[in-house]
Amino acid sequence: MHSTLRPFHLAFPVTNLEATQTFFEEKLGCTIGRMSDHWIDIDFFGHQVTAHLCQQECGETPTNTVDNHQVPVRHFGIILTWQDWHNLAEKLKTSGTTFLLEPYLRFEGQPGEQATFFLNDPSGNGLEFKAFRHDDQLFETSLEVS
Repeated sequence: MHSTLRPFHLAFPVTNLEATQTFFEEKLGCTIGRMSDHWIDIDFFGHQVTAHLCQQECGETPTNTVDNHQVPVRHFGIILTWQDWHNLAEKLKTSGTTFLLEPYLRFEGQPGEQATFFLNDPSGNGLEFKAFRHDDQLFETSLEVS
C-alpha cells in the first residue's frame, strides 16, 4: 500500500531527558513538542519520535559489519536530501561532533549510491543519517552489497 507518505512515530529509551533534549535541539536542529517528567516528543525532520526515560533499556547495542564498519543493529534515522545531508554532515564536523561512523559514500558510482553517517545520542542509541544521490533508487536491488 503506497499512498501519500505520512510521518512515522517511534518511541525509544533514554537515560537523561535533559541531555537528550539538548542533543536533538542543539546538535540536530530538531524542535521539542510535548514533554513530561518521563518523556519528550521530538520533531525529528517531520516525524514524531518520543524519548522515554528508561534506564534499564539503554546500554550496549550489538553490531553487524556493513562495508567493513561496525554499525549498531538497533538504530533509527532519516533519509535527507543530498544537499541537506551534506549541510548537516559539515555542521556536525565543524562543531567537533564525535561520529560513530564518519560520513562516507556507499555504492559510489553504482545504482543506489548513498551518503551515510552514524551518531550515538547521549544514551547510546544509534542514529543513521543518509541521502541517496537519486531518490528513485531508494529500494534499488541490483547492488553489490558487503
